Amino acid sequence: MAGATLDHIVVDTRDRIDEAAATYTALGFQLTPRGHHTLGSSNNLAIFGSNYLELLGFGDSGAARPELMDYPIGLNGVVFKTDDAEVTAARAQQAGIPATPARAFSRPVELDGATEQARFRTTHLPPETSGIGRVYFCEHLTPELVWRPEWQVHPNGAQEILRVLVATEDATRQTSMFGALFQSGDVSTQSDGGALLALSGGCQIVMASVADTLTGLGDAAPDPAGRGSFLAAMVLRVASASAVARLLRDVPGLIVTARTVTVPARAAFNTALVFEEAHAG
Repeated sequence: MAGATLDHIVVDTRDRIDEAAATYTALGFQLTPRGHHTLGSSNNLAIFGSNYLELLGFGDSGAARPELMDYPIGLNGVVFKTDDAEVTAARAQQAGIPATPARAFSRPVELDGATEQARFRTTHLPPETSGIGRVYFCEHLTPELVWRPEWQVHPNGAQEILRVLVATEDATRQTSMFGALFQSGDVSTQSDGGALLALSGGCQIVMASVADTLTGLGDAAPDPAGRGSFLAAMVLRVASASAVARLLRDVPGLIVTARTVTVPARAAFNTALVFEEAHAG
């Protein structure tokens, strides 16, 4: 299959999406207006250059997508781009990965007083295959209703998701999956037992042991909430770490270095956020 490109990551908020939206707004993200999927879920997005962050919760009516119910609050979804969800599902199945059939859905978007429909198709991998939460592919049928310039400017200066940090009990499980889904050269193993999935644009999925991941994040680490392997943190490129530090100076437990600012998971819905200056190594 083709090389990997990150589309978005998903922070599950369950029935606390209003609180999560207020929290992420206070952290300096400009969020899109609340969207309501035909599937029964609701979301707010922080749109970056080529990818985005999704806060995902239950609909106002209390309806919930069944596949969301088993996941705790926190970072539980990593989503890759596809030009054709149906073709991607077929190729995954041919590679021995039982991807779900492509599913179409939409949500209304209000623009200039008119309502349009943002439309998508997705194919999902079984959670037992990834071992790290929801991993799936998204085909955007109306990308112009998602990546809009007026939504891509954030008070905290966030420009792009650079890395997703994965805490795993056994990286070979994920490397086997990613190796089957993408080009073999995209996946590399590390001497310490961890692994990397190289994404287009210089992004990475970084897989390390649970112990190493939690140690590296220190007091910023998320609560595993009973999960053995899990998505632990995201790293975002910003123009100025010092500007982020000034903006977020009142966040309890903020960790500031010369080139990075880390928001502890307890302050961001069980998701550690690392803001990294654009020219940091």
